[in-house]
Amino acid sequence: MDAWVASRTPDVLLLQEVRAPDEILNELVGEGWHIAHQACDIKGRAGVAVASRLPVTAVRIGLGKGEPEPPVDTGRWVEADLTLPSGETLTVVSTYIHSGTAGTPKMDEKYAYLEKVTERLRELSAQGGLVVVAGDLNIAHKNVDIKNWKGNQKSAGFLPEERAYLDTWFDELGWVDLGRKHGGEGPGPFTWWSWRGQAFVNDSGWRIDYQLATPALAERAVKVEVDRADDYESRWSDHAALVATYDL
Repeated sequence: MDAWVASRTPDVLLLQEVRAPDEILNELVGEGWHIAHQACDIKGRAGVAVASRLPVTAVRIGLGKGEPEPPVDTGRWVEADLTLPSGETLTVVSTYIHSGTAGTPKMDEKYAYLEKVTERLRELSAQGGLVVVAGDLNIAHKNVDIKNWKGNQKSAGFLPEERAYLDTWFDELGWVDLGRKHGGEGPGPFTWWSWRGQAFVNDSGWRIDYQLATPALAERAVKVEVDRADDYESRWSDHAALVATYDL
């Protein structure tokens, strides 16, 4: 990952599944970054962070609205207000939605969290301005967002009830799915492939990583790319980085 960051030189880096305390994260990211991080209360799980080379003026952690969240909901949402060179404010959110397991209490936890996410997305949308919500949503939206969609219609991550939340975010709340807008009609481009078997080699993946932008920010998105590794051996994650370039 360090070689990728050195090559890409991002101004803002949104991280999910950090799975580390502050001191380890700070050491890994290195100097020159402003960091906002929420570790999961369950050790070794989840964790989200914003690392920014732009000044940070405010940080908001979690979706508990001042109340303690269930441990399984921690390490999943962090917001930061950044100051752009123009003086404008850019709000960035790093999020990691539960993976869930169909037919188990884990799906109930996921749906409960998706309700909280929807409420916050509604608030951010109503505020307007420049906002991006990015990360691993663990939901493939349409058939073109998963290679084996026929075989996964009863699998967590592609259940109709999960996909309906994304319908609400895009169609009702007005969030723009930059990956799809700049990625064509599909199938893909996928962002996640299992480590097992030939999934990566055969490009049998899922598009579960997103950058959701308010219309004002979406207008200033120049391009969106999936940094898929050249081959299986050079992968440094089962996800590929989703890179958006903005004219700000």
